[in-house]
Amino acid sequence: MKNFLLLCLIGLPLVSASSRSVQAEPPSPKKLVLVAGKPSHPPRLHEFNAGVQLLAKCLQDFPGLNVQFVLNGWPRDERVFDGADAVVFFMDGGGGHEVVQERGRRLKIVDDWARQGVGLGFMHYGVEVVADQAGEEFKRWIGGHYEHMFSCNPIWEPKFVRFAEHPITRGVEPFQIKDEWYFNMRFLGGGAGNRAATIDDVEFVPILVAAPSDAVRDGPYVWPRGPYPHIQADKGREEAMMWAVQRKDGGRGFGFTGGHFHDNWGNEPFRKIVLNALVWLAKAEVPADGVTSNVTVDQLNANLDPK
Repeated sequence: MKNFLLLCLIGLPLVSASSRSVQAEPPSPKKLVLVAGKPSHPPRLHEFNAGVQLLAKCLQDFPGLNVQFVLNGWPRDERVFDGADAVVFFMDGGGGHEVVQERGRRLKIVDDWARQGVGLGFMHYGVEVVADQAGEEFKRWIGGHYEHMFSCNPIWEPKFVRFAEHPITRGVEPFQIKDEWYFNMRFLGGGAGNRAATIDDVEFVPILVAAPSDAVRDGPYVWPRGPYPHIQADKGREEAMMWAVQRKDGGRGFGFTGGHFHDNWGNEPFRKIVLNALVWLAKAEVPADGVTSNVTVDQLNANLDPK
C-alpha cells in the first residue's frame, strides 16, 4: 500500500505538468486576406496596393492574427484564400468589379465563403456594384452597397462625433476628415442605414454616421455631378458611411466608403477604425482601446503605384 501511494504521489506532478502543457497551447491565428485592386486614378488617390500593404504592416505583430495581402486584383493563385477567416477587398467597383468577373464564377466563390461564415469587407469604390450583377449578394454579405445614380459620392468633410457601442469603435476618438465619402447606400431592408436594426436575422450596426450639410447634398458630386433630387429631399438626415453586420451564417461583414485619399491613412482615428474592423471581421479580439499603430511619412510614401 505504501509503495502504491508513493507511486501515485510521484505521478501527480507529471499529470499536472502534462495538463498545463495542453492548456498552454495557443489557438491557431485567424487568417485575414487583404485584396488590393489594380492601379487607377491620379497619384495618391485609389492607392489600393500601397493601402493594403500599409494596413498589413500595422497589423503584422497583432496577436492571434495572420495577415496576407494580394496586389493588383484577384489573385492568379487562389490558394491564398485557403483557410481564410476573413477577406477584404479594397479596389475599384461598378460593372468591372473584380468579384463579378469570369461570368459569375468569382461571385459564387465569395458567396460560398459567406455561407461558410467567412468575414467579408469592401472598402471605398469596392462597395459599388451593379445591382443586377451582385446587389442582393452584397446586401446579404455586408448589409448594403453603392448604387449608381441612387447613391452619391461628394468630396466633403464630415464630423464623426458619436459612435455605436461596438468592437470596431473601441478607442476611436471623434474626428473630422475630408474624403470622397459615399452615402445613401442600398441597404438591407430598404432603410436609410443610420440606425441599428435586425433585418432577416442579420444584425446591422452603423459605425460612422454624420449628417451632410445642405450644400453637400446640393452637389457637385464627383460623378455624375448632380444634384440628384432624391438626395436633396433628405436634407438634415444622418447617413452611414461605415457599417457592420453579423450574419446569420455566423460570418461578419462591413462596408467602408472612405479611402479615396491615400494620405488619410496617416490620420490616427481614421486608420484605427478600419484596423479595428479588420480584426473584428476575422473574429480576433479588438483591444479595449482599439488597435494601436504608428505610421510615418516614409511609410505613407512607400509602395505607391507608378502613375
